[in-house]
Amino acid sequence: MAKPIILTVDDDPAVSQAITRDLRSRYAGRYRIIRATSAAEGLQSLEALAGRDLPVALIVSDHRMPGMTGIELLERSRAITPGAKRVLLTAYADTDVAIKAINDIGLDHYLLKPWSPPDERLYPMLDDLLDDWTRANDRRFDGVRVVGNRWSERSYETRMFLARNYVYYQWLEIGRDPEAERLRDLFEAGDDDLPLVLLPDGAVLRGASTAELAGALGLHTGAASTLYDLVVVGAGPAGLAAAVYGASEGLQVAVIDRDAPGGQAAQSARIANYRGSPRGLSGADLSHRATAQAQRLGAEMVLARTVDRLEQRGSIHAVGFDDGTEIEARAVIVATGVSYRILAAEGLGDFTGRGVFYGASASEARATEGDDVYVVGAANSAGQAALHLAEFARKVVILVRGESLTASMSQYLIDRIEASDTIEVRCRTEVVRGGGTDHLEWLTVVDRLTGEEETVVANWLYAFIGALPRTDWLGDGVARDERGYILTGPDVAALDGEGPHWPLERQPLLLETSVPGVFAAGDVRRSSMKRVASAVGEGSTAVSNVHRYLETV
Repeated sequence: MAKPIILTVDDDPAVSQAITRDLRSRYAGRYRIIRATSAAEGLQSLEALAGRDLPVALIVSDHRMPGMTGIELLERSRAITPGAKRVLLTAYADTDVAIKAINDIGLDHYLLKPWSPPDERLYPMLDDLLDDWTRANDRRFDGVRVVGNRWSERSYETRMFLARNYVYYQWLEIGRDPEAERLRDLFEAGDDDLPLVLLPDGAVLRGASTAELAGALGLHTGAASTLYDLVVVGAGPAGLAAAVYGASEGLQVAVIDRDAPGGQAAQSARIANYRGSPRGLSGADLSHRATAQAQRLGAEMVLARTVDRLEQRGSIHAVGFDDGTEIEARAVIVATGVSYRILAAEGLGDFTGRGVFYGASASEARATEGDDVYVVGAANSAGQAALHLAEFARKVVILVRGESLTASMSQYLIDRIEASDTIEVRCRTEVVRGGGTDHLEWLTVVDRLTGEEETVVANWLYAFIGALPRTDWLGDGVARDERGYILTGPDVAALDGEGPHWPLERQPLLLETSVPGVFAAGDVRRSSMKRVASAVGEGSTAVSNVHRYLETV
């Protein structure tokens, strides 16, 4: 395969030579570096590369150029090379316009001149962008093939599991791909055998569970030890932060998740309000970085395992799995987050994974290309999903029960939604029923003010209507509120009447539950802020509490 292209565009000979020199010094082994000395020449180069079907990974353009600014060039480049990453070279005086371009044209980053030393001010940022581009556009095939039905819940779950665990795969769809039909006939696969997962070593999995799939792929599904300093249940933002801080501070840490790292945040197409990322980043990217960091520091990831009980054995806590096995820990952090609430509309329960989805995976949005998509919800997660889906769908309709988006969605998202030509917002509207044959085909929505109903053609419905924790597995010893959220710290100290009570003379630590040595962090905890940044903060704070607790036992 031809090397991907990095294109530099700058009319200043000295700056052009400098940026090209630094790029070649770092990336010449993996990328072809091309230089243009004007915006017009840059566009001509992009058109020529597109005509030859050569991949463009990155465009680095100066802003102030005669005839056409860098922002104008990068905006026009989107129609030619839509997948390329875009970086603007600019002076300090132009930072406001660069920041504005992040929202207006999808600029990935801006870089202040001069960028010396490049090891600190150039390469780290470009490395991240190029890694993102490679994950999204790598044409190499690693050999994992999935043969299934587009409207199969099990096929959808398999693709989601592979994507969230960063396993590259080729999707072959029954009814669309001749190769899928050939493979189904070759292996005499019936409906119950789908999806077929064909592994590079020749093994064929038929309708495998995620645990079976994880084991076949060599993912880490078993704990290496029987006793840990700290077991973290849940690998969302709070759990991964706890793993990073715990492992970096010398604790032997195991992190358990029933699916894959990242939690609900990993399904977010864009997290725009996380500090240090002006353009925002995808939830998958954020979780991938945190997972790699935790593992590098020594934390052990145990995936595709469901925890179904917690038992106390003196000062030791036993965390049990649904297959009857268990591991023990001196301390436990519960960071299981929350699960999306299910729409109660008539008929929709039959189509989960077959047109009705809870959350929106960035990797699956392309499947909606050319179709109308309906998004239910008015929080930031719904807005972020709608904007991402609008990049592929013909039209995205946001259904909102309330009078407007302003009460529950951040203004920056509302501004982008209102500016979009492909997003429609329908307020005082809710879904009352839906139906179809083997997948969702129609929805009935009602105007809550007039009672008027309308039936629309719809194959795609994404719901973001709030979430609740899954904490029944904790047993009666861990105090929770009426909705299942875990009580910690002062809330535990204030418990009275029937039910769990704090058993020690000392006061519970800030994030400690009613069971000494068991802590809670992130969305699963009552009164948490339900934001990625706050979950990361709680995960790290919980580790500080763990250290204080371990000093007492």
